[in-house]
Amino acid sequence: MNIKDSKPVAYSVLDLATVIEGKTPADTFKTSLELAREAEKLGYTRYWLAEHHNMISVASSATSVLIGYIAGGTSTIRVGSGGIMLPNHSPLVVAEQFGTLASLYPNRIDLGLGRAPGTDQVTARAIRGENFNAVHNFPSDIQALQNFFSADNHMSKIRAIPGEGLDIPIWILGSSTDSARVAAAMGLPYAFASHFAPAYFLEAIELYRKNFRPSQYLDKPYVMACVNVVAADTDAEADFLSTSVLQFFLGVVSGKRKLLQPPVENMDEIWGIQEEHAVGQMLAYSFIGGPEKLKQRIKTFLQKTQVDEIMATSHIFDHGARIKSYQLFSQIVQELSAVEV
Repeated sequence: MNIKDSKPVAYSVLDLATVIEGKTPADTFKTSLELAREAEKLGYTRYWLAEHHNMISVASSATSVLIGYIAGGTSTIRVGSGGIMLPNHSPLVVAEQFGTLASLYPNRIDLGLGRAPGTDQVTARAIRGENFNAVHNFPSDIQALQNFFSADNHMSKIRAIPGEGLDIPIWILGSSTDSARVAAAMGLPYAFASHFAPAYFLEAIELYRKNFRPSQYLDKPYVMACVNVVAADTDAEADFLSTSVLQFFLGVVSGKRKLLQPPVENMDEIWGIQEEHAVGQMLAYSFIGGPEKLKQRIKTFLQKTQVDEIMATSHIFDHGARIKSYQLFSQIVQELSAVEV
């Protein structure tokens, strides 16, 4: 079987604006811009940032502000959200923010939407205030956004200025079959969080494709998978660098979050068997190794899933090694897209 009938597979970046040990969010924003500029040179399609709150190692909480910073420092790469957690915001405010971004950076802004809070329940209550217990309807909020972006909304009493009449692609993000059903029913592109929630990935994308209804926004299903990538010149070097990723997710499963830690020689000195198992389950779709190992594993992944786009996220401590990882990943995907596999 060929990859997407020999159609080139798009490749993109997901950046959590990870703060590393010994650095500050201000440092992180500078390195994110450096990475975005390099990704633009390497032919990456888009650079997304994710909304998270109350996490010491993630500095992308003011997502739309950071999108503006990255878009303003680049010139061609698409920049967007992976995603905005819609229940945390009113659709009108999101429409105004992204309408502003799309006015500043025409044809370069993506709006990926999720329904999770992007944080713990206590923080979610602080974000949402009296709306915490309100019934949130994700599909109707998406429809409200579409209405605000529509030129036909100009006669409404409530308008998104700027935003009205602008072409801002909306993506549905998810980690379950529920999100797949929403994306399919609304005829929107679908991005799956397989980098941390792999359990329902294959089932969800099959359901999405089977139930997809063409819309004015999209005539056929479009699937993007987000995966963890640590690429280096050798397998051994990649394995060493990946221990920062393992420590990051160890903080997730243990609830003991830290700034991104430097790599270590032996993870067995840090975690127990149960923690190792839990982290391993979360990282099922991770590609760690040198060029040849990664090429074979990514080739198998693309053949099996037939995704249209693969988005890489890389929690690598050393900035130079992180840049190198994205350089190698782009080369591998380009090579695979150029030949029948």
